[in-house]
Amino acid sequence: RFPTESGLRLFVDGMMEVSDPSSQDREAIESELQSTDESVATLLDRVGSALSGVTQGASLVLAPKHDAAVRHIEFISLAADRAMVVLVFEDGHVENRLFSPPPGQTASSFREAANFLNAALAGHTLSELGDVFQREIQQHRQKLNELARDLVESGTVIWENEGTDYERLIVRGRSNLLAGSAEDEDLERIRSLFDDLERKRDIAEFLELTDAGEGVRIFIGSENKLFSLSGSSLVVSPYMNSDRRIIGAIGVIGPTRLNYGRIVPIVDYTAQLVGQLFTDRGQQ
Repeated sequence: RFPTESGLRLFVDGMMEVSDPSSQDREAIESELQSTDESVATLLDRVGSALSGVTQGASLVLAPKHDAAVRHIEFISLAADRAMVVLVFEDGHVENRLFSPPPGQTASSFREAANFLNAALAGHTLSELGDVFQREIQQHRQKLNELARDLVESGTVIWENEGTDYERLIVRGRSNLLAGSAEDEDLERIRSLFDDLERKRDIAEFLELTDAGEGVRIFIGSENKLFSLSGSSLVVSPYMNSDRRIIGAIGVIGPTRLNYGRIVPIVDYTAQLVGQLFTDRGQQ
């Protein structure tokens, strides 16, 4: 008979033996962080895949928010009903967002909108743009013609949500959750967990709560309200930048019968490696 959740909690808190990750596990994760010419997003995606492969669970990686100051903003018309706003940051990072512009836009209105935003918003971070924009548009509304004003207001909706929590979440290894799950009860649990994993916004917001402190946290079954119906466990650890500021999280999801003694040090080690990546690159 498998232990109850309370029995597992007693074991994890008082009797679990934790050892260092094996050299094979360490190498599998380290190998994904060796490249110096790939984007952080690509490396985090590969780390998530490696972590799910090593643990045979589903991995969660919450990427950092990009909060460098904006250097330049540009609107590009792609079609009558399609446009792109380009954000160039002071650290060289570039982000593109597609959106549907208001009807009737011209090359002139695109230029005017971009000029207005560059004068008003350059030097501010994404998290500051919302408040700064509202202030600037109220003070200088009359300086823009109607077409440019409509474009400015529609374009800013796109980047005000840029970097939202659910967009920062990487989930890999869902198929691992099906391994060895032949019983109807187990398959129903997996179906429930797959549904839970689609709720990326809720998961990301939950992972943000790990910012409350350093170290690995273990949520067993119903202790984690997000996955309580699926009877799953989550092992999660935040990772930090060079200033020791928590900027994201790494986690593994699996059945409550997880090998916690093995998974905990792997998650901890991966979080340390990812933190070192940001320290070495001098980001965030």
